[in-house]
Order: sequence, then C-alpha cells, then structure tokens
Amino acid sequence: MKGLGEMFISVVASMAVFVYCTAFGGIIDMPDVHVSNSTGECVKVINYAEDDEYTCNVLPSKYNHVWVK
Repeated sequence: MKGLGEMFISVVASMAVFVYCTAFGGIIDMPDVHVSNSTGECVKVINYAEDDEYTCNVLPSKYNHVWVK
C-alpha cells in the first residue's frame, strides 16, 4: 500500500507542475496593448507569440493593458 500512496502523490505533483507550466506559458505569450492615457484609444499591439497577428482593430480576448502617453 505504501507504493500506491507514493505513486498517487507523484501523479498529483506531476499534474500540478503541468498546470503551472501551461498557465505560465499563456501569461508569457499574452500580447501587450498600448493605450493612450489621454484618449483611451489603442496605440499599438505588441505580439509575443509567433502565430499572433493582433492589431488595434483586432484585439485579443486577453492582453496586458499598458498605459502610454
């Protein structure tokens, strides 16, 4: 029985590491949307993932909001 408990803990720990890495990877690739502080309009979008082609006209559903002058 001791081996079964250790295996269960290993599986749970592996799943936790996988979830953490997946979430962290999504945060790292999240685009930055620069928004003018005076007008409140999008100025530019910085894409970090190679496949992303977001612009001010096509904003992603999740992004880092960056206030600029």
